[in-house]
Amino acid sequence: MEQYFTKNPSTDAKIYKYDWNIGQDRFYFNTSNSVFSKNGLDFGSMLLIETVINENKNFNGNILDMGCGYGPIGVILANLIKQSKITMADVNERALELCAMNAKENNVENKIKIINSSAYENINDNYDMIVTNPPIRAGKEVVFSFYDGAYEHLNIGGKLYVVIQKKQGAGSTKEKLISLFGNCEVVEKKSGYFIFRSEK
Repeated sequence: MEQYFTKNPSTDAKIYKYDWNIGQDRFYFNTSNSVFSKNGLDFGSMLLIETVINENKNFNGNILDMGCGYGPIGVILANLIKQSKITMADVNERALELCAMNAKENNVENKIKIINSSAYENINDNYDMIVTNPPIRAGKEVVFSFYDGAYEHLNIGGKLYVVIQKKQGAGSTKEKLISLFGNCEVVEKKSGYFIFRSEK
């Protein structure tokens, strides 16, 4: 079975669609097989989105959605954090095709840049915020590379937001982030999921 972090999925693409409401706003997403959470927005991503929006209502800057999948986090943030510019990066080429479709579907394509990148391999810019729901199934080494790269690519004062389940390594993630940033706050916790925030 192909994993969602496969670069070039070989299975035939089957397009699925769903819509999602956040308050009065409705979003529409195209998904497919061989991408993460194809049937709807997963709980961790939803909690991450809500937390980032609640903490950054007046945010004005550049955001990187690392490991973006088909783009729900980046698309929603682009819509609801009005002064933001979003870069979405993923290794999965099928997911990135869906990102482009979803940015257009939700009328934020002018605010979004899409990059094919294995972790930070093709990331050249620095950002004011990085958000990630890391690919746990890719293994600890890959997940930790997301954190290392985030520290390197954040501007001073920039923030990293991570969502991770307690049973999937929240403890080791917190230790890693403290070792990198010197700080790591638990800013939300619900149903076994933790949202960590570190500031450079």
